[in-house]
Amino acid sequence: MAPDADSEYIERTLDLAHENIEDGGRPFSCVIVRDGEILAESPNLVEQTNNPVAHAETVAIEQACKRIQSEDLSGCDVYVMAHPCPMCLGALYYCSPDRVIFLTQREDYEQYYTDSRKYFEFGEFYDEYAKDWDERNLPLVYEQNDDGLEVYKRWQSLNS
Repeated sequence: MAPDADSEYIERTLDLAHENIEDGGRPFSCVIVRDGEILAESPNLVEQTNNPVAHAETVAIEQACKRIQSEDLSGCDVYVMAHPCPMCLGALYYCSPDRVIFLTQREDYEQYYTDSRKYFEFGEFYDEYAKDWDERNLPLVYEQNDDGLEVYKRWQSLNS
């Protein structure tokens, strides 16, 4: 994609974030583009919806996938305000866009915006994900159940 095209979508990403903070939302946004067309766009809607997974990326990914009727966003570029959080990063890996263009890094904006929670401090969120499951702050309990494997075996039998 040409640099001038990038600047158009970067501007749209910035505009969405500005509009969202003026409407009482958080300073994040996402624009998804394929072949020069905006497939989907969204600001962060966590504040407005009381939905902790309504990050700009997850909302826009869902919209784009529904629009093209595919979970695969190959051929798309995704423009976001900030380096994606671990949840959004995971969603981006799953939908496989060609590029993710982010406009700010946490180290640069954390003096103006922070979002720490019960099990993590904002600046340590990525480190928390790197830990083994049984060393994370979020209590994860593994209850081995062999019947659980039957679900996957059945799926395999239906999809082989």
